[in-house]
Amino acid sequence: MKKVHTSHSRLSIMVSSTVYGVEDLLEQIYAMLSGFGYEVWCSHKGTVTVYPHRTALDSCLDAVRDCNLFLCIITPQYGSGVLPDGLGFTHQELLKAIELGKPRWILAHYHVPFARSLFMKLGCKNAGEREAMLAKLGLDTKEEKKKLRQREQAIIDDFRVIDMYDAAIRRDLKTYQDRTGNWVQKFSSNDDAKLFATAQFGRYGDVENFIRNHFSNADAIRREVERRDSK
Repeated sequence: MKKVHTSHSRLSIMVSSTVYGVEDLLEQIYAMLSGFGYEVWCSHKGTVTVYPHRTALDSCLDAVRDCNLFLCIITPQYGSGVLPDGLGFTHQELLKAIELGKPRWILAHYHVPFARSLFMKLGCKNAGEREAMLAKLGLDTKEEKKKLRQREQAIIDDFRVIDMYDAAIRRDLKTYQDRTGNWVQKFSSNDDAKLFATAQFGRYGDVENFIRNHFSNADAIRREVERRDSK
């Protein structure tokens, strides 16, 4: 069921993030955005609409589709909502927001781009090359990967957070001019993240005008996304 946003309704913003380890940050971001005047959809707070006849993932993806704004927080923890042999919920929410051309803002804990840079220096420029290197080290089985994550969980628990970062910066697009919405803000503390949120969302009227002027025509947005993806 698609939500209808009238000219008198508040802008809705979905906060997409794993929960473990960033509970305090999510509480603070939720309070700030609510104070700025937004309707904040955050699974941690229970404000994402849940449809009893649909899966939890479907409800989350519905929220991505229906929200006006999308804020994703990429942390060193990939999240517990992972389907067998599939991607995590937060990962899929981010990919859906990109697919739909949602106006989006991305925060990434500095551990994530740091780990990415280390793999890049080792010659691993994508997920496939990273997996190949791990295989050479005998770390390609599910059991060995589990042990590796347990050893390194204090820093990063799943290397797919790097894939999320690559998706956010639109590394899949070869033409730089097409890489719109690819700003990813690194943060190392809750204060860093809150400063970014304040700078981007603190002036509600300006954000509302921006959305009205640039994202009011859903068909035009979809055609532009399809044009870029076809390249």
